[in-house]
Amino acid sequence: MKLYLSSFRLGDHPERLVALLPAGGRVAVIGNAIDAEDPPVRRENVAAELTWLSELGLRPEELDLRSYSGRGARFGQDLRARLTQYDGLWVRGGNVFVLRAALAASGADKLLPELIHSEEVVYAGYSAGACVLAPSLRGLELCDDPTQVDGDPIWDGLAVLDEAIVPHVDSPGHPETDLVEQVRAHYEQTGIPHLPLRDGQALLIDGPTRELV
Repeated sequence: MKLYLSSFRLGDHPERLVALLPAGGRVAVIGNAIDAEDPPVRRENVAAELTWLSELGLRPEELDLRSYSGRGARFGQDLRARLTQYDGLWVRGGNVFVLRAALAASGADKLLPELIHSEEVVYAGYSAGACVLAPSLRGLELCDDPTQVDGDPIWDGLAVLDEAIVPHVDSPGHPETDLVEQVRAHYEQTGIPHLPLRDGQALLIDGPTRELV
């Protein structure tokens, strides 16, 4: 599988993300982690992601999972076809429980592990976009509010990784750095495998190669 999982935004080495993709690769920007934001704020933040990725020479466009929510098996097939049109996915940060709910409602949570493991798409993103790949989201309620989700939150992650990602650790200036320290302490106390990332760092996985960049 090919993953570029950043603590915050593109990280310090976005060229390593670009190297995972073909030249001028098409990238779907998934901004559903901020669905609870006011619509103008959400639009502005997604537009910023499109700008940053375009400046890297990529061809990004938004893929809003809400367009596929609750529409049954046929729309699941449509979503799979849509996802595989892209060379990569860029899943931005926000609230991991809001993102997880959007993945479940659209059926993307069933599709993404298969597409990632088969390397049909490169999966990249930051903060919540990285955290959602863990086996479980337990502990992240210490920094993200589960009540932003309509109904009960989903606690299972996508289990693409064998460990949890803890972003924004030791990152002065980031508003969540103190909260995620509580998450890291919880994982250490309960023996949950986890990888802390400072802002600027990213976990890069390219087949058998795994490194922090």
